[in-house]
Amino acid sequence: MSMSKGVSKANLGNCFEDFRLGQVLRHATPRTITSGDVSLYTSLYGGRFAVQSSKEFARRLGYRDAPVDDLIVFHVVFGKTVPDISLNAIANLGYAECRFLKPVYVGDTLSSVSEVIGLRENANKETGVVYVRTTGRNQRDDVVLSYVRWVMVRKRDKAAIVAESVVPELLKVVSPSDLASAVPGLIIADYDMMLAGSTHRFADYVIGEKIDHVDGMTVEEAEHQMATRLYQNTAKVHFDQFAAQGSRFGRRLIYGGVVISLARALSFNGLGNAFHLAAINGGRHVAPLFAGDTVYAWSEIIDKQDIPGRSDVGALRVRMIATKNVPCSDFPNRDAGDAFVEGVVLELDAWLVIIR
Repeated sequence: MSMSKGVSKANLGNCFEDFRLGQVLRHATPRTITSGDVSLYTSLYGGRFAVQSSKEFARRLGYRDAPVDDLIVFHVVFGKTVPDISLNAIANLGYAECRFLKPVYVGDTLSSVSEVIGLRENANKETGVVYVRTTGRNQRDDVVLSYVRWVMVRKRDKAAIVAESVVPELLKVVSPSDLASAVPGLIIADYDMMLAGSTHRFADYVIGEKIDHVDGMTVEEAEHQMATRLYQNTAKVHFDQFAAQGSRFGRRLIYGGVVISLARALSFNGLGNAFHLAAINGGRHVAPLFAGDTVYAWSEIIDKQDIPGRSDVGALRVRMIATKNVPCSDFPNRDAGDAFVEGVVLELDAWLVIIR
């Protein structure tokens, strides 16, 4: 029997010229969140926020159960998009307008849909930037997460003609009125500060304050691949060392979400009562991270806002910086020329919900 040499049945991923403005991509493989996912996530990053760690703590406050970590939701929804959007990506460049809209619990099933909202070919004609708005929904069709990201993707054919560039206008900051919809009305009297691990509330933070989160975490090769597989993220650059040998770095890149989760987990030391990541206003992966690097983090409070209609929680706007192999006691940031100093790998502008 002869073997067919026709079109491959394997998914080779989309290249830049395959995307069209307004294109809607319904991503495969809905994912049911299990207690095993939560345990593995904790073992990989070490998060200690009490609301996500203890169902009894969460129930006393007004949740029906302990919600899963917000970044589990982000990574799972993100992971669904990779085979269609970033299988052939060179780099994930940034995020905007990210809002966590409903709590997610163990047993919920998440699915993702993305719309292409912008396209821009790079001057080298070898790559282009794709802007997508991704929506994550649960099994009841409730929107639990919405965000925009932009990613640099290879072209299949340098000579391929592509559409005129369209770069979307994006909000610089999510409005405080759009925060905390994923947090039920809380019974403040039942918030135990000792069990939460921090005595600092909304009123204790001031704009301009900088917090060194002190601790560092070294990323191991097996761990970053386990983390990325946990979200069913199939991007080649994170796994295939044989192919990576011929790349610019000669090594597998660590998924940028690993850095975000590590920085968020480290932030407990200093922001222990900021238990909910409500929104990401913007984010940049400044430099790559590799196995063997140690991640540190520090945060600056750049704004504080009341949340309309809420007397139980407030919002801290935090600029979080993660570094590799550079402790943050002197708050490494930008140099006189406004370029990031050596060692900075992540800048994240986020709204955190904190107890009042």
